[in-house]
Amino acid sequence: MSMTMRTQIQITGIVQGVGFRPFVSSLAAKNALNGRVANNESGVVVDLEGDRLQIENFIDTLQTNPPPLSSIDSVTRRDIATAANFESFEIAASLQNGAKSVPVSPDVATCSDCLRELFDPSNRRYMYPFINCTNCGPRITIVESVPYDRARTTMREFEMCVACDAEYNDPTNRRFHAEPTCCPKCGPEISLHDGANPDSNSPNSIEVIDRAKGLLRDGRILAVKGVGGYHLVCDALNVDAVKELRKRKYREAKPFALMAESVEVIERYCIVSDAEKDLLASAASPIVLLERRPGLDASTIPDAIAPGVNTLGFMRPYTPLHHLLLEGLDGPLVMTSGNLSDEPIAYTDADASERLNKIADYYLTHDRRIHIRMDDSVMRWRRCQNSPMTLRRSRGFAPAPIRTSFKFTKQILGCGAELKNTFCLAKESYAFVSHHIGDLENLETLESFTTGIEHYKNLFDIAPEVIAYDLHPEYLSTKYAHACDDIATKIGVQHHHAHIASCMADNKVEGEVIGIAMDGLGYGTDDKLWGGEFFVADFRHAERIGHLDYVHLPGGAKAVREPWRMAATYLQKAFGDQFLDLDIPFVKGLDREKWRTLRSMIGTSTNSPDTSSVGRLFDAVSALLGVRDVAMYEGQAAIELEAVADRQTTGGYEFEIADDGIIKTETVIQAAVADLLDGRSAAEVSSRFHNAVASMIADFATQIREDRKLTRVALSGGVFQNVFLLDRTVRLLADRGFEVLTHSRVPCNDGGISLGQAAIANAQLPSRQF
Repeated sequence: MSMTMRTQIQITGIVQGVGFRPFVSSLAAKNALNGRVANNESGVVVDLEGDRLQIENFIDTLQTNPPPLSSIDSVTRRDIATAANFESFEIAASLQNGAKSVPVSPDVATCSDCLRELFDPSNRRYMYPFINCTNCGPRITIVESVPYDRARTTMREFEMCVACDAEYNDPTNRRFHAEPTCCPKCGPEISLHDGANPDSNSPNSIEVIDRAKGLLRDGRILAVKGVGGYHLVCDALNVDAVKELRKRKYREAKPFALMAESVEVIERYCIVSDAEKDLLASAASPIVLLERRPGLDASTIPDAIAPGVNTLGFMRPYTPLHHLLLEGLDGPLVMTSGNLSDEPIAYTDADASERLNKIADYYLTHDRRIHIRMDDSVMRWRRCQNSPMTLRRSRGFAPAPIRTSFKFTKQILGCGAELKNTFCLAKESYAFVSHHIGDLENLETLESFTTGIEHYKNLFDIAPEVIAYDLHPEYLSTKYAHACDDIATKIGVQHHHAHIASCMADNKVEGEVIGIAMDGLGYGTDDKLWGGEFFVADFRHAERIGHLDYVHLPGGAKAVREPWRMAATYLQKAFGDQFLDLDIPFVKGLDREKWRTLRSMIGTSTNSPDTSSVGRLFDAVSALLGVRDVAMYEGQAAIELEAVADRQTTGGYEFEIADDGIIKTETVIQAAVADLLDGRSAAEVSSRFHNAVASMIADFATQIREDRKLTRVALSGGVFQNVFLLDRTVRLLADRGFEVLTHSRVPCNDGGISLGQAAIANAQLPSRQF
């Protein structure tokens, strides 16, 4: 026979802003339980009273079938002897009685229920651009503090009307305690203007959207305010509009993101697998890099959208405004970040007005304030492991924490790297890796970095006791760390060790691994620029076992922007000065006067630091094959080298791995030149080069295994964004019996560095215990 009892339950995880309290209220009603549920600074707390068996059933359902947008980390139960004699079940006011430790939900794409209402002429929210409910809508971009209540969001500026208030307080309604709830009577409004009259709002959203569509059809460029900032938008099939946007934005070649109303539209231009369809339709709604359909001509998708690459970055509409803008359009829109090249995305109206006024012809904006900027996330599907790869982790994912297999003994700030920067604030078993900040190369991005850190510190109640930073003395993130006088413990972390630690934390792996880090450049412990590294590593230590042979980087950063410099340098290393006699197009077109200057710089080590970077080797081969000799954005030469590779070629070249662990490149360069002299195509040579790098990685890992008896390999660094290389590398390693660790939750590029820094700093603290 059952009995009546009282129980308090504390639930932690992503449980605020995802319909958890309404779910609990409904679940309590189904089990005839009385009590209350409230947000608190740890998550959600439930006080239940009723039949013991019904309480057990309540807890079981809570754990096994929670709301779809939630992510439960823990459920702690405490039975209470004192009865409360609750007469009903209620959603109570939020409690503030302790340290804040609530993971805040990312922004969530518009749900199917809201979409049905959006296009239903009989619904009072018909064509309303801010429709949302418990299951969708803005979250992190409007949250100012926790617990998550309307009063702590930017929606507090809009008082709910009688009808919305009734829905908000109705336990049977989908908008029960949905904090951004609003409608045309009480919520934000959109406006369309040319910048001259920015305050001219119009409550008629249908008229505004129709005018905006007309402008896009006429080839105009619009600045459109979304949930995390402004996009610059134009008709993707209008060649003149796309070229004009490139010119105004100073974005010469980097691919534009596209947005299409449906997967059916996307499939006209790309091959889309079922897994990729799921990514496109997910609540995060990221940009997904998709393979172009073979034979797609420039009249269908202008080459100016994504010149030189064989992928297109598509996303689905994820806000009601996007759905309205795309409704009825037969093609995609360009939907690129609202900024000038290399600047952070504009997210305040004043900032957009100042920075985008020479790019946009018109502004399609609204009066809901964005509290924190948030770029779109970017993903790609890895067929070799049948899993997604995160290239940029931002909207839809941040600030959901990365759960680790260990606990942080102190609160830690990892400052990240310079390119693709993120920061990481860590405590307990949570690593709050920030949204994508960008390249820390100007004041605007540095301000975004510093304000983002302060917001996360406030949001998650983290006061860092330890700060971890990259060893490069000129990184702005490193200078920021040194300037933090209020944090006594500062730990410098080698760039590539951070890459490997990031991969380990991403996979919840501890203990030693064979770590392989390959990227563009990272400051080494010998003051040289690393980038082709083999380690035996754990979170505490990284022993460098081998690396790509050093070459000079003539002109320093200029050699990164001009890959032809690296091609000439590698040719000189492989053939000596006689390379100038080679009968290949690259040598014939080489500016001999410029080369003489570089040769002199290399000979005297003038502004020509040593580098072991595999990324720079990819640049060299790209220029050698005539693919890309001057790069207009970071990684362009390597990206285009991957794009031209013939996927059917199976042969490859061979690197020489010396007894001291130095990987010699001469044989590969010589073989590639021999193939060019024999008339082989750039596509075939590119493929053979990719195969050579994959084989070298597998061969060296095998040597380390024989010596150190390790079978786990962690692959990290921006070079492994290349899925052609990654697929071949993973297959070769798996065929040899290795357990291969790659990234999934954070990027393999420098966007994951901050997580690795925090993990290493934690391991190196004296109090660290696994």
